[in-house]
Amino acid sequence: MRLNTAITRTEESILSTNKVLKNTYLLLSMTLLFSAMTAWASMYFNLPHPGMILTMVGYFGLLFLTTKFSDRALGLVFVFALTGFMGLTLGPIINMYTHAFSNGNELVMTALGGTGAIFLGLSGYALTTRKDFSFMSGFLMVGILVAFLAGLGAVLFSIPALSLAVSAMFILLMSGMILFQTSEIIHGGETNYILATVSLYVSIYNLFLSLLQILGVFGGDD
Repeated sequence: MRLNTAITRTEESILSTNKVLKNTYLLLSMTLLFSAMTAWASMYFNLPHPGMILTMVGYFGLLFLTTKFSDRALGLVFVFALTGFMGLTLGPIINMYTHAFSNGNELVMTALGGTGAIFLGLSGYALTTRKDFSFMSGFLMVGILVAFLAGLGAVLFSIPALSLAVSAMFILLMSGMILFQTSEIIHGGETNYILATVSLYVSIYNLFLSLLQILGVFGGDD
């Protein structure tokens, strides 16, 4: 009897994990598409970048609302609001690269392809090996905080070398976040697909921007 109960619980856990994983990737695909649409609209209408302060207020405000309502249907509305807003902030940055460099379109497509390859490769690795990357949690949180503060310093004090170093740090940290978050879903550490989607989306967003900045420095043609 106890053995049957244990087997039943294991099966239920596997089904629950698969459901979270399926819902996460479905929602992630939809939010990435929506974000691409808002980025395109921002580029088409040549909208100006809202600036660092407004971007941070909008991002953290919508992130707070998404987290607060993550267990309700309203959470889906805020997920799309957050990713749509981030797409709007991305459009002017892409426009800047396409106009500042003669090979700007190539840089953007290379960064996009690199982001996709890294995400698919790391997600596939985590899914196939089913390794537990929960041990990375503390390191990633501290690393992201340090990189964030360093990034602010690079912007405020106009230090190009520091900005480049921060981009490199973010590539490593976001890659780690993809492994960590995928592992959390697989092993039942993350059961809310809305929160899992937001975490993966932010990782992909930052990964793309960081790759684009590094490519612009080393591969951009004026």
